[in-house]
Amino acid sequence: MKAILALADGRYFEGHSFGAAGEAAGEVVFNTSMTGYQEILTDPSYEGQLVAMTYPQIGNVGVNLEDVESKRPYTKGFIVKDYTARPSNWRAAKPLHEYMEQHGIVGIQGIDTRSLVRHLRDHGSQEGIITTADANPADAIAKAKASPGLIGRDLVKNVTCAAPYDWDEGDWELGEGYKTRQAAKNLRRGKKAVSFQSPGFAVVAYDFGIKYNILRNLAESGCRVRVVPADTSAADVLAMNPDGIFLSNGPGDPDAVPYARENVQKLIGKKPIFGICLGHQIMGLALGGRTYKLKFGHHGGNQPVMDLTTRKVEITAQNHGFAVDADSLKGAVEITHLNLNDNTVEGLAHREMPIFSVQYHPESSPGPHDAHYLFNRFIDLMAKFRGQ
Repeated sequence: MKAILALADGRYFEGHSFGAAGEAAGEVVFNTSMTGYQEILTDPSYEGQLVAMTYPQIGNVGVNLEDVESKRPYTKGFIVKDYTARPSNWRAAKPLHEYMEQHGIVGIQGIDTRSLVRHLRDHGSQEGIITTADANPADAIAKAKASPGLIGRDLVKNVTCAAPYDWDEGDWELGEGYKTRQAAKNLRRGKKAVSFQSPGFAVVAYDFGIKYNILRNLAESGCRVRVVPADTSAADVLAMNPDGIFLSNGPGDPDAVPYARENVQKLIGKKPIFGICLGHQIMGLALGGRTYKLKFGHHGGNQPVMDLTTRKVEITAQNHGFAVDADSLKGAVEITHLNLNDNTVEGLAHREMPIFSVQYHPESSPGPHDAHYLFNRFIDLMAKFRGQ
């Protein structure tokens, strides 16, 4: 079936459909990861976006029941050069196009993705539409222009959980799948389970669109994690008496979720806080800074970042279209990490209070493992604060 990808600036590409038929509108961004398309599709941070993969061959490994980062895909549309409909992987449960059909994700294949990425790099990410229903490029372009964009839209409300829940799943092991923390194992064996208030580090995680592998890394680090909706009040969080508070990744414009900034402002100085991605941006706002939209964002698994506290360079996984304005952060806030491609702020820390955040994704799903130490840094911070 013929498909069209149309951009708001009038550029369009003709290709063929795979996945669901119909139309999908959103901001068109490109991801430079070579692997991990299933994790990308299920990353809630892609709510409201159409994702183009720079790696040309997609679909080779199919999809399985384990490599997901949330309860369902959130990417609105998928753009690839060459789609492989017959996967070759012992873990594959079905081909990618069937998974996309199941979840209503519209895809286009067979276009010149290199040309598309060069266009977005030169002219910036912009609204677009993938359609199999309208063969007229002019009509598709008009629909792309009418798409509302990300600025000022609260997309967090579309991805956050409806009610609090506890998380006890750890890392994946060959032949066993994802490990379960001992508390849940004891419960299944009829023994007394470890409660949220039992010994160990209790963490309340704000769900702005949290990825499962972040939760798995927190669990593997020894944390007992309770996930709460994005609009949970600071008072309710403090009433749980956690050892630390985590601010998750999520989609869209950080200025569009003022309730998150207001709650974080009330939590600063009360407990150790660790933020990632959108959580980092919300932290920046709560500390009195500003955020701005990047030209085409950082999406992929190969962004070089320097940890200014150690002078070490790490290759990082990233997925964001906004950044914290370095000039707006002065006084008690220290910039701890910088992106070596464009010098954007990649990490913050307070000089006196136990709070820090990073713009990138240390949970590496998909992506490199260079930044896993940040979870241990959070553990050390909670241990130090608990002793005071």
